[in-house]
Amino acid sequence: MHHSPIRLDWPGKDFSPDAPDASLTVLRRGDPNATLITGDNLLALRALAKRAGAAITLAYLDPPFLTGKRHDMVTRRRSAQTGRIVRTLTHAFDDRWPSLEAYLENLGPRVAAVRELLAPHGCLVLHVDSKTSHYAKVLCDEIFGPRSFASEIVWRYRRWPAKTPNLQRVHDVLLRYVKDPAVRPRFRQLYEPLAPSTLATWGTGRQRALFDSEGRRARSSTDEEKTPGAPLGDVWEIGIVAPVSKERTGYPTQKPEQLLERVVEICTDPGDWVLDPYVGSGTTAAVCARLGRPVIGIDSNPGAVAIARERLARLSTNPTLEKVTTAKSRRPGDQSERRRAPRPAA
Repeated sequence: MHHSPIRLDWPGKDFSPDAPDASLTVLRRGDPNATLITGDNLLALRALAKRAGAAITLAYLDPPFLTGKRHDMVTRRRSAQTGRIVRTLTHAFDDRWPSLEAYLENLGPRVAAVRELLAPHGCLVLHVDSKTSHYAKVLCDEIFGPRSFASEIVWRYRRWPAKTPNLQRVHDVLLRYVKDPAVRPRFRQLYEPLAPSTLATWGTGRQRALFDSEGRRARSSTDEEKTPGAPLGDVWEIGIVAPVSKERTGYPTQKPEQLLERVVEICTDPGDWVLDPYVGSGTTAAVCARLGRPVIGIDSNPGAVAIARERLARLSTNPTLEKVTTAKSRRPGDQSERRRAPRPAA
């Protein structure tokens, strides 16, 4: 019996909304392996699709979380008069939505546009929280197909407790989807330290399973080869960016570099292209610059792009800057260019 896949439905649902024809205008040429684009990310993604070849190996999406709040960037400086720290708030992004349906209506086309940019061996990692993770998974199942679902990663962290008659929320969810389930995806196995009990029993040697003549496991042993550790699982305990951390940029919802390092190292090889359509605090761009992965970041907030530029500058990377232009926004004399997109490695 054929079973239809589970689908989300609501009045007016459309993953391919009409949008003005858009192009990308180069504002400043810089490092060809780091590009920051200012403008609506859906228009930018569709403009990128016009460039030759689909070459993105990893797309990491950290969209708004449906918090129902306006989020501000915090800038701190010391007053010359009083010597005290002065905090200045600047608008970052608005996460207030008329409904869950409106939120999904915004997210769906962007996930679909990202899929078109992935190389056959590429994957998408969508970062959401427990409010929307189950809806986001069904949404991605529709767009990628259920067979493309690879893993659900739980990022567990500690933070100041909230006063609530409920369990404390101390995790986010990262949904990983591969572009083509018939193609071997990029995947690098990472390891974590062995448990103290395992070390006490087996030491640091690599464990070997020994089987009897009927194929049943008889016993385990170790050899002289040192074990790399336990294969990394899908629950990661990584601290958030502390208020006094040198990583802190003042951008709300900033994610720690350690989290992105793990995502990038698992899903790409050096030289593979990475895409971040919600560049935010620029963590993905900074991590890619350090790890030797070319990167494209997009954000509609010029302040977010400026923060990403500053982080890249500290890594001696001067990114290429582009902006989204449409027929209405294009000025006389603008030179809209379509660069050839890098092709995936064979």
